[in-house]
Amino acid sequence: MAKKNPKIFVLDTNVILHDHKCIYNFQDNDVVIPITVLEEIDKFKRGNDQINIQAREFTRKLDAIAGDNLFNGGITLGKGMGKLKVVTGKEPSEELANSFKEDIPDHRILAIADYLRRTVEDQLTILVTKDINLRMKAKSLGIMAQDYLNDKVQDTKILENQIDEFTADDNLISKIYGTGSVLWEETNMKHPPEANEYFVLKGTNNSILACYDAPNKTIRRVEKKNACGIKPRNAEQTFSFDALLNPDVKLVSLSGKAGTGKTLLALAAALEQHKRYDQILLARPIVALSNRDLGFLPGSAEDKIGPYMQPLYDNLTVIKHAFNIKNPEYQLIEDLLKEEKLIITALAYIRGRSLSNSYFIIDEAQNLTPHEVKTIITRAGEGTKMVFTGDIQQIDSPYLDARSNGLAYMTEKMKNQEIFAHVNLLKGERSYLAELASNLL
Repeated sequence: MAKKNPKIFVLDTNVILHDHKCIYNFQDNDVVIPITVLEEIDKFKRGNDQINIQAREFTRKLDAIAGDNLFNGGITLGKGMGKLKVVTGKEPSEELANSFKEDIPDHRILAIADYLRRTVEDQLTILVTKDINLRMKAKSLGIMAQDYLNDKVQDTKILENQIDEFTADDNLISKIYGTGSVLWEETNMKHPPEANEYFVLKGTNNSILACYDAPNKTIRRVEKKNACGIKPRNAEQTFSFDALLNPDVKLVSLSGKAGTGKTLLALAAALEQHKRYDQILLARPIVALSNRDLGFLPGSAEDKIGPYMQPLYDNLTVIKHAFNIKNPEYQLIEDLLKEEKLIITALAYIRGRSLSNSYFIIDEAQNLTPHEVKTIITRAGEGTKMVFTGDIQQIDSPYLDARSNGLAYMTEKMKNQEIFAHVNLLKGERSYLAELASNLL
């Protein structure tokens, strides 16, 4: 059987800003960087956001492998891999010029992809972009186009499913109530659950909330716990507190729609354990508007990030209101803020900080890329616990979706690890009105 010729993948700027190592993920196929992309990358090199770091890292990587052949026949990316080539601007075809008259980077990239499609007959040309509109434009011209698929999860069921229920003998449930746990082998489950998987065991007359303890191969009871004045209102919130308060679980992901209590539970659990950690950090990413960072906004750093951080302060207010103003717990929260042992800020301002013996909550994690999540987690020092919360149905970044965001990617890759736990919260507890709107609108 004749070997198929390698394909040509033309990369858009947003692919490189999403993953600066992307050029190595196309196997034995050739990779083309339009010269316009290099121009755009240059504009992103200055700044402290992750997108700026990606731009700088790619520029360094390109400089390390660059040579005259980069603009001619191309440079081999490695053994068993294709070639990397930079292609300079091409005159748009008559059809492209008539369809898209504006001279913008997207259309110059399209012109190069269209030129390669028409002139390189023995190789299939595919435009790779995370911009849905650009993919549509390409397809209208007969150019094959696709999303960058390397870090997309297969499905998002783990972030959307209800808690599993398993049938159990009433005597077994009674035994768990009495002893706290039983060996997995004593159950009628065909296969052991995943590490730290939460579920409900239902008998004829009673039921119990349970979790699989992988190191000990036991099914243990999950008891209802309160944290810093906050009481769980449903099974998923009870499971969440169990994971958040368990010192052996170092990484937690909480998913669910707005109003299910993800951030509130994480913050309450952190405050409940303030003596265990040197610092509690609560941060969220700020999605850039029209490619402008916070420097575009007027005022001091606090003025810039204040509106974005307000939902986090709102959750802190809910916890404070669980106590009387004269209660020591109320004063404790005030003291933690004054002493900067409790810090609420934008995620970009956390970069470079020491994350040893810290309780780090990352809110709105669905707006992070897989690379950003990896960068955050790999900064965890000894004694640090990290909690990622988010809703994959509320993604603000134009280049992420339910399958390519960092929260989904991390949850899929980390499942069944003994130090990781995930809970998907389904029931909104903010109010009946909020729950109704979330379900119907």
